Amino acid sequence: MPNETKKPPEVPAVVAPKPTGAVVVPVVVADMGDKASERFYTFFTDNIRNPNTRAAYFHNANRFFAWCQSRKLRFDQIKSFHVSAYLEELSLTLAAPSVKQNLATIRMLYDWLIVGHICETNPAQAVRGPKHVVKRGKTPVLSEDEARQLLSKIDVSNIIGLRDRAIIAVCLYSFARIEAAMTMKVGDYYPQGKRWWIRLHEKGGKLHDLPAHHKLEEYLDAYIEAAGLKDQKNTPLFRSAVGRTKTLSDKKMTRFAALKMVQRRAKQAGIATAVCCHSFRATGITNYLEHGGTLEKAQQMANHESPRTTKLYDRTNDAVTLDEIEKIAI
Repeated sequence: MPNETKKPPEVPAVVAPKPTGAVVVPVVVADMGDKASERFYTFFTDNIRNPNTRAAYFHNANRFFAWCQSRKLRFDQIKSFHVSAYLEELSLTLAAPSVKQNLATIRMLYDWLIVGHICETNPAQAVRGPKHVVKRGKTPVLSEDEARQLLSKIDVSNIIGLRDRAIIAVCLYSFARIEAAMTMKVGDYYPQGKRWWIRLHEKGGKLHDLPAHHKLEEYLDAYIEAAGLKDQKNTPLFRSAVGRTKTLSDKKMTRFAALKMVQRRAKQAGIATAVCCHSFRATGITNYLEHGGTLEKAQQMANHESPRTTKLYDRTNDAVTLDEIEKIAI
């Protein structure tokens, strides 16, 4: 999802007058009866496996039906022009990718309801979303000096500092998504031959194994040794902190906590770039390509389906563009 500074439109609370079992569904759907309510709920539980996608689509669906409810529309009254009007309102406050995701949610949900014999037509089927062409990613990227500065400025005299450095290193040296890093078990860092490898749990249940960079080995070894995790193979590798005690719990650290950690560490290091967790994935890919790496291998390392996705993280041309701009001698 792209970074967005705009707020979503105001909608009324999505609370059904009566739940189906323990499930609360939008009023517009609940008014159709228990069968419709159950089918609505199973769209998220049975049809979507990724928890982040499930949460996003559930939010999108609730927001759409709340919009319909605010206009006193019954389920059988919703037409394509209503969906179009809803997307037009969203486009005033949300970026094009988010509007397109909302349209995809409505389309998929109605397809699911049609298969379940809840309705006969999909009002979103013919609706076109906003055009959105991306040739360059928006994720903030650190320079090589900034990345080194960030790692060197982390206080590693305590276990929290060792953990934070290791997390950033996993994302930086393996191009890992933060969710894949947070999902790692201690046993996902393992020896193979003369080197150590890491195993990332990617989207769709895919496992992605690759050798660890020598600096990543150094940082992970220091963290695991200090945390006493060496023999706890089936437990979370990166754990949440217990308050301000500088000790670790036995629970997995969340990606939201990781984002706050990254922003805090960047501020402490005096880095002005507005970094996020994804910045290290983009920074690693850009740095790899700057030093002679190939797009094909970068795609393989990042576990991207298409090289076009990998290319979005490539900022090697940014410096060239800046050099050309500076030739303006006004």
